Amino acid sequence: MSDHAATPRYRAVPMGGSLTAHFAPRADGSTIVTSTEALRPYAARLTDRLLHWAEHAPDRTLVAKREKSESGGGDWRRVSYAQALAAARSIAQALLDHGLNAERPLAILSDNDIEHLLLGLGAMLAGVPFAPISAAYSLLSQDHGKLRHIVGTLTPGMVFAADGAAFAKAIAAVVPLATKLVLTRGALEGRATLAFADLLATRPTSQVEAAHARVGPDTIAKFLFTSGSTKLPKGVINTQRMLCSNQQMIRQCFPQLIDEPPVLVDWLPWNHTFGGNHNVGITLYNGGTLYIDEGKPTPALIGETLRNLREIAPTMYFNVPKGFEEIANALELDAQLRATLFSRVKMFFFSGAGLSQPVWDKLDRVAESHAGERIRMLTGLGMTETAPFAVCANAHDVKSGHIGLPAPGIELKIVPHGDQRAGAKLEMRYRGPNVTPGYWRAPEQTAESFDAEGFYCSGDAVKPMDAARPERGFMFDGRLAEDFKLATGTFVSVGPLRANVIKAGDPCVQDVVVAGLNRNEIGVLIFPRLDACRAFAGAAPSMPAEQVLAEPPLREFFQRLLDNLYASGTGSATRVARALLLAEPPSIDRGEVTDKGSINQRAVRTHRAAQVEQLYADAPGVIRPRH
Repeated sequence: MSDHAATPRYRAVPMGGSLTAHFAPRADGSTIVTSTEALRPYAARLTDRLLHWAEHAPDRTLVAKREKSESGGGDWRRVSYAQALAAARSIAQALLDHGLNAERPLAILSDNDIEHLLLGLGAMLAGVPFAPISAAYSLLSQDHGKLRHIVGTLTPGMVFAADGAAFAKAIAAVVPLATKLVLTRGALEGRATLAFADLLATRPTSQVEAAHARVGPDTIAKFLFTSGSTKLPKGVINTQRMLCSNQQMIRQCFPQLIDEPPVLVDWLPWNHTFGGNHNVGITLYNGGTLYIDEGKPTPALIGETLRNLREIAPTMYFNVPKGFEEIANALELDAQLRATLFSRVKMFFFSGAGLSQPVWDKLDRVAESHAGERIRMLTGLGMTETAPFAVCANAHDVKSGHIGLPAPGIELKIVPHGDQRAGAKLEMRYRGPNVTPGYWRAPEQTAESFDAEGFYCSGDAVKPMDAARPERGFMFDGRLAEDFKLATGTFVSVGPLRANVIKAGDPCVQDVVVAGLNRNEIGVLIFPRLDACRAFAGAAPSMPAEQVLAEPPLREFFQRLLDNLYASGTGSATRVARALLLAEPPSIDRGEVTDKGSINQRAVRTHRAAQVEQLYADAPGVIRPRH
């Protein structure tokens, strides 16, 4: 019997009620979808909430991070709301003293950190935009091309990095000599630098209050750069109105945030909207506590996440699907992890990709076995340009693939894309107070991204969960830019097909790129999960990837996978007819992967054109179905 066949028992959590919406079909074939619930009043500035909590809960921890320790231990370093406000005022004064403004903003090169958060708060008090930039562009990139583009777009008046030695190469490559540098530790030979402690030692004056009084809903709070996997990164303008209206939308969908200050244990990077806007915002807006998790859902770093979750019990937990997969596997074996995580968590929430139903079911089984009830798993759809919360699935029957209905305050326009007679896909477009006014210093890209009615064109495809009952909400249907036609003229919907291959190839498939543009049949390029492949094949850790992938047990695994995929296909648009394993991991410099691990289909196909040709030439190594 399916885990969803019987009516399950869920842990009680205050919900805003299942979202409902009004559907208004129009003569041009589009449909306007709006929430039936109005958006309630919200703060004018995110820093108003910092001031509120510093007054009403001054000693409550705002942020904590584990100290480094040679023994592997490490206590939590904590900063209260009162301490954060005092530090932010000093930082604001320092930024004003150095002449920073929207034309000369603050750029942050390093990862999530207490200093990073305090800098952001100080910048917002001063009305100075800040830009968290992916640390991978500094630490993993070899040519620093994306970092150079971002710094050139921003023309920052100040650049911050946590560690001078680690970021020295990137700074030397792209940061002008005249730009002020701030480091938490270390120094750079031949360059004048400020210590972060120098900013904290700055005495705030009335200039800070005057600057903050000039901050309003339309003031730019930050710039977040898109991953730039198909083109160079774009600087998404994030205003105070966007951030604050978005937090009110979240509150109305999850009233738990009003009733109980949230406690988060979170690794999601702050240069992305999920971690930096959604999760940091939830903490600050609602007087919560954020424990910075230095783990990640990778074999090398998941241990740190599990360590933190054994010690700190979150009230709600956010992750990407890969993170939930790792946690679900660990929960089956780790009693302390089960005891702590299930002690007070009220809800799980994922975004960034689709969560496979087997992982979802495993979490349900472990929760029922340990706690006697399931933890509700929720999700939605949004993007950097929507701050990000826009569409939410918070109903009682949420399953893998659901994204739900618009949050209060959001208008959706559902637009057929392509020939409706051929089963056109539906694009979801957004309009509301949380939608960006555009891209920084990119007027042409801004104009291209909005339609004539001011709706942001997302490029995301959706479809109704139930065409006869649209009020049930939407399902994600891939990215329009990823889809292509076979030589037969048949459209291939890449998103669902990719998800199906990853699910069927668990645990040895990390990601999949779908090929077949202007070909007669579909082929796939498979990025294997090498740790799982080594374990499956019984290979030594030192064995090169090419040899691991050639091991007979593993070849048979992938042969069976392709046989099953081919047999289960219902036509040329879903039948996988050939596969090739890729030993070389995706490259961040070539835009094949983001620092969160998201694969860009088009970039991989472009940069690995020779392997696509190999795939269709039946060259050695290509797997074909046995039929």
